Amino acid sequence: MDSVDVVVVGSGPNGLAAAVTMARAGLSVRVYERASTIGGGARTGELTLPGYLHDLCSAVHPMALASDFFQRFQLASRVELRQPEVAYGHPLEGGRAGLAYRDLDETARRLGVDGPAYKRLLAPLVEHWRQLAQFTGGSLLRVPQHPVLVAQFGLRVLEQGSPLWGLRFESDVAPALLSGVSAHANLPLPGLAPAAAGLLLATYAHGVGWPIPVGGSQSIVNAMVDDLLLHGGQIVTDTDVTSLDDLPQSRAVLLDVSPRALASIAGDSLPPRYARALSRFRYGNAVAKLDFALSDPVPWSNAELHRAGTIHVGGTHAQIARAEATVASGRHAHKPYVLVSQPSTFDASRAPEGRHVLWAYAHVPSGSDIDQSNAIIGQIERFAPGFRDTILAQHSSTSVEEEAMNPNYVGGDISSGAATVGQLIRRPTLARYPWQTPVRGLYLCSASTPPGPAVHGLGGWHAARRALAVEFGITRAPDLRI
Repeated sequence: MDSVDVVVVGSGPNGLAAAVTMARAGLSVRVYERASTIGGGARTGELTLPGYLHDLCSAVHPMALASDFFQRFQLASRVELRQPEVAYGHPLEGGRAGLAYRDLDETARRLGVDGPAYKRLLAPLVEHWRQLAQFTGGSLLRVPQHPVLVAQFGLRVLEQGSPLWGLRFESDVAPALLSGVSAHANLPLPGLAPAAAGLLLATYAHGVGWPIPVGGSQSIVNAMVDDLLLHGGQIVTDTDVTSLDDLPQSRAVLLDVSPRALASIAGDSLPPRYARALSRFRYGNAVAKLDFALSDPVPWSNAELHRAGTIHVGGTHAQIARAEATVASGRHAHKPYVLVSQPSTFDASRAPEGRHVLWAYAHVPSGSDIDQSNAIIGQIERFAPGFRDTILAQHSSTSVEEEAMNPNYVGGDISSGAATVGQLIRRPTLARYPWQTPVRGLYLCSASTPPGPAVHGLGGWHAARRALAVEFGITRAPDLRI
């Protein structure tokens, strides 16, 4: 078998980020992907009808502009990113809605009596979003460069993650708006980890935006692939790597896989203590996905929601908390929390002229094989009467089918590991360099490593930087600019 300097297994955003980084350092790189198409959770394809482009997993990208890797890679110069004026919206009964505008002041103004409190909560974080992204974009086991900001963030997490979460608000709109974004963590509310996720996502919404890539998430993948190939990298698809013995000789192997897959692929080469630590890694609640081809835009009762790139459907804080607690107990919520995006509102290339695509997730227990189409449609219809009449076609995926599509989503967990406080620190093990395994030359670079889920490439970037230093003696970061 031939040899290369670096092998990367998995072509998700993190695997491609690792491959790009290594190739930019002048090394020979080969990527292996089990599927026939590349991109992992950032792929785009026709799921319903010809001409309707659906994102297979990620659709909106809060980290596209906040990620240190993508900033260095100059993603915004390679991919056309559309910025909705409203990053996310939250419908409520009676045609009301909370709207998170890019502009924090406008958001506060629209929130009325709770506007000043909402602004006080987020303003210090929004003002320093770059520094906050730097702190949260890697391992948390390091001394922060901006301790005052970290303290401000921590105090707000303690407030919003405890029974004190609602004390600063008088109405139900601002709490619902924050609950909707915190529920991305797929954990019971209130809680420290959901509060941290929600505050961070809200900070990016007001600080840098939640952009939508023209052409779908695949555009981000294609930009990285183009750069990799330009610098001599290779990609091999339709190849399921089940053992390190399946790979060519190399000085470094970077795995964009789950800890479970790492243990299986590495086998007996892993020290028993490390293997046991991987076995203790826990996967979280899951999602069921539903994609639609629509004849018209979603008929939201509140027309302002058409300006939002993402919509959190679930009602009040209490209703969302009840749904998330039900899922955490292993049961399906009758009225689940649903994430919705209609990217064709901002990118006409996603559907034939005058038509639309809609992307939706519902939270469900891990390993669910129950179709959630009726529950998802019912929740959307609740705030958009007549929605059913716009549906031309739909494509449903249970959490079991989500894992079959992407084995990193164990049990349908698209976060590649429960995003609890403990596992944000131990991801997947407690280590200064969690991307490096005890096996010489073997690294983990998936979303199961810091900083966790989302399309940001940082898991691959950090793993590659560590491998460059340890295996090749290259300590200077490669130049990723165009």
